[in-house]
Amino acid sequence: MKRFFLATSCFAALGLGACQDGQIRDAETTTEELTVAATTQVETRPTVQDAREFLEDAEADIVAASEIGARAAWINANFVTEDTNALVAQTSAEGAKLATRLANEAKRFNGVSLPDDMRRKIDMLKRGSNFPAPMRDGAAEELSEIMAGLDATYATGTFAIDTSDPAIVAVLGEVEGDRIDLGQAVRLMAQLRDPALLRQVWEGWRTISPPMRDDYARMVELINEGAQELGYADAGALWRGGYDMDADAFATEVDRLWGQVNPLYEQLHCYVRGALNETYGDDVVPLDAPIRADLLGNMWAQQWGNIYGLAAPEGAGEGVDVTALLEENDYDAMKMVRTADDFFVSMGFDPMPDTFWERSLITKPRDRDVQCHASAWNLDDIEDVRIKMCTEVTGEDFQTVHHEIGHNIYQRAYKDQPVFYKTGANDGFHEAIGDMIALSITPEYLVEIGLLDAADLPGEDADIALLMQTAMNKIAFLPFGLLVDKWRWQVFNGVLEPAQYNDGWWALRTEYQGIRPPSERPADAFDPGAKYHIPGNTPYMRYFLAHVLQFQFHKAACEQAGFEGPLHRCSVYGNEEVGERFNAMLEMGASQPWPDALEAFTGTRDMDGSAILEYYAPLIDYLETQNQGRTCGWNRD
Repeated sequence: MKRFFLATSCFAALGLGACQDGQIRDAETTTEELTVAATTQVETRPTVQDAREFLEDAEADIVAASEIGARAAWINANFVTEDTNALVAQTSAEGAKLATRLANEAKRFNGVSLPDDMRRKIDMLKRGSNFPAPMRDGAAEELSEIMAGLDATYATGTFAIDTSDPAIVAVLGEVEGDRIDLGQAVRLMAQLRDPALLRQVWEGWRTISPPMRDDYARMVELINEGAQELGYADAGALWRGGYDMDADAFATEVDRLWGQVNPLYEQLHCYVRGALNETYGDDVVPLDAPIRADLLGNMWAQQWGNIYGLAAPEGAGEGVDVTALLEENDYDAMKMVRTADDFFVSMGFDPMPDTFWERSLITKPRDRDVQCHASAWNLDDIEDVRIKMCTEVTGEDFQTVHHEIGHNIYQRAYKDQPVFYKTGANDGFHEAIGDMIALSITPEYLVEIGLLDAADLPGEDADIALLMQTAMNKIAFLPFGLLVDKWRWQVFNGVLEPAQYNDGWWALRTEYQGIRPPSERPADAFDPGAKYHIPGNTPYMRYFLAHVLQFQFHKAACEQAGFEGPLHRCSVYGNEEVGERFNAMLEMGASQPWPDALEAFTGTRDMDGSAILEYYAPLIDYLETQNQGRTCGWNRD
């Protein structure tokens, strides 16, 4: 999801919420200096009126910079060239300077008693940016150039492979030359079942990232310096400080949430490892070891749905192949997006404006490099909403377009808020909105929109198959969603030095996911850089939180709709009453602490993983039965 205040600001698309006043300290101001200031400069102490004028000026500066930065970033994402890289680097540098200036000026009001709304805005400004540049001359330009370069390296990455191999030709068709890009590699990972070929593709993509490591390490130095100027120990502490709670308390909170859902993940891991063992044998998939990362159907082993066929429950009813349904019903990418828009319209939301259809990038152009990672944008912070994705006619992308339209719905809902509050209650909220709607893509919903014939509606005997399909994506994702930023926190605080980046990455992937690389990694490997959100500098904890919140939202919506069946069979398609209550939460943006927004829709102030366990209750029983007699777990060393 993309929305820009500044290219690197906390008010940007991927920015976090406000920080607590007590978490900020002026690193340059000592107690003695404050005492002197209080006794000798009383006349110059800022007032509430000064703060009000400062915020008015800041908002004007932010609005002026926002649209320019957004348009530069949009052009760069859609036309990846040296020139557009330079353009976005320039606007990013200007944005970083503005964010840093405003953050430092906002610290003047630390000791001023302000109304709650003004204090919240001041605290947001003090956080400045998720990637703050130091104040010294040239630092913002250096940081922006590095960040644009990392993003471009990822976007243009290709690697060599034998494209004449019959198994590769069967998936990709005839390929010109001997190099493939990420999109082609992702298709191979999803469809190949030869361990040797999967290893080649997996390792091949990771040849693009070693050149990033030195620049990434330099970027870390710069943003840590910038974070320390703002009073934080490091950039990780700054990121964790954006959740309306103490930074350390937030780390504890995500561990608590993981503790709630980890038992389900370990049961799923045990079951899938057993299924892979039956396919590949003990040599490839030992039953007491982490799973090879290249065997799980996804380039990053973050979702496992592409190997569902290998793990489909025996004796369970037939699930629903959404990809096949889309193809049978002559869906193209545009029709998929219109269907997602129609879902929100059925709940009472306005349809996407004409400009959305005119300006969005919905399919991959053939004539240029683009950043294919799916994202949603609001270029003017009002109505110029768009999506950018290289949409394929697949069940996975059918869910993704609902996710991205959900971002746009949220962006339009809070468009009348001050610019400070034009973002989600916390970043997990923004990611959860579309995914909550996607949980309503039930077989019954597919019948309603004509994708599935009523005669083919799966019965209750198919519930295990349906739940397994979604769990291999959503539950499998949970530990990955957690560990990406846990790795970055260790990088930011110096626990991991550059030479340890890769080993630290795999230590966390083994600990949380129970996976391992298919072979020993070379000394110069930088495997984190092979995942977009690392070189693309997108905080990732939002996705973990979203995977918790979407089920919590879904449960609340189904209760509001009066649905009385199993939670996984509930769809709120066409329910305008739920839509009205949902919109009331969305309109708040970040104007209130996230517990207030959560309470407005769900009635509770705590994030809670128990809705996940309720949703998957039948599957939990099935997995525990199937795993009896197996050795679950893995060596985490």
